[in-house]
Amino acid sequence: MIEKIADRISTMGNSIFATMSKLSAEYNATNLGQGFPDFDGPSELIEEAYLAMKASKNQYAPSQGIFSLRKNIAEIQNKYYGMDFDPETEITITTGATEALYCSINAFVNPGDEVILFEPYYDAYYSDVILAGGIPRFVTLKKPNFSFDENELRDLINNETKIIVLNTPHNPTGKVFRKDELEIIAKIAIENNLLIISDEAYEFLTFNQIKHIPIATLPGMRNRTITINSTGKTFGMTGWKIGYASASPNLTTAIRKVHQWTTFAVNTPIQNALAYGFANLEKYIPEFVSNYQNKRDLALNLLKKTKFKAHKPDGSYFIMIDIPDNIFVDDVDAATKLVREYGVATIPPSVFYSKSDEGKTMLRLCFAKSDDTLKKGIEKLALI
Repeated sequence: MIEKIADRISTMGNSIFATMSKLSAEYNATNLGQGFPDFDGPSELIEEAYLAMKASKNQYAPSQGIFSLRKNIAEIQNKYYGMDFDPETEITITTGATEALYCSINAFVNPGDEVILFEPYYDAYYSDVILAGGIPRFVTLKKPNFSFDENELRDLINNETKIIVLNTPHNPTGKVFRKDELEIIAKIAIENNLLIISDEAYEFLTFNQIKHIPIATLPGMRNRTITINSTGKTFGMTGWKIGYASASPNLTTAIRKVHQWTTFAVNTPIQNALAYGFANLEKYIPEFVSNYQNKRDLALNLLKKTKFKAHKPDGSYFIMIDIPDNIFVDDVDAATKLVREYGVATIPPSVFYSKSDEGKTMLRLCFAKSDDTLKKGIEKLALI
């Protein structure tokens, strides 16, 4: 049989997350690579999902998502950020933030359109742009503060530029974009009539009183921004795969057109459980943030005993660490040897870069792990 795959996917390899998790399992390594907790989220949500199943809420949900979930999300967005989204026309429930990204990019990118990504970027951004026939362009977040150069961003703008993809709090660096940085991006978007797709999956996970600011709250940005969020990150249930996109009605209509032919609708009983979760979010968030800040601080303290220098994250549940000089060739060499010879899995971040070589000098660790897992994994790094 002759297989003639589409040209646009011919250069796509396997996700680095799947690759490293497979190696981790093969070598029985401590997995500090793939970004998911090795513990459950709130037990009440599991009970609510069970109760929804018992109550026969097991058939297709409305394509846009059940109303109670959309309504509760809208109330949280208003309470935390002062944003007033209509749950009927401006919020869409998707199969994880990943599907929301896919639908948003494919709803607006035509072949030849250029999309600006801040690197290191979550790898789905790049793939989604390619799948839509777009052309990715790159602005580098440079060490040690992972700041960007306004001129580098401006120099990329041309008549083909259509979208800037923003991610804050940022995966993989843990950067939380400051208001002045967001104002620069917003000004450029308004001046050039660009759309912003803002991935805010880690919106509630910021540390030391640092505040997450949705770019949609800035003047002039409400109607040119698609904001994407993840309940999996907020509630520690990544396997439930429920995300959502919030945008003005005209943008939402386009997103829903792609969504209806991608998944149509998502898990009904889980949506009901998450509606309960958002109704009780204010009671949950303080302990959630405290728990992860303690894990971050534990990881940072343990890393001080190694040769790997950590870049302290202000948000998300990732830490970027510098590879010690004269030990490894690059990040791929380091990640491969660490999992095979030392029994600890990490992520080589050079796959998240297309312009700069800075990724070759670092590794990404996930600290959304039990304290025992963190201690076990970082103690293996200390053997280097």
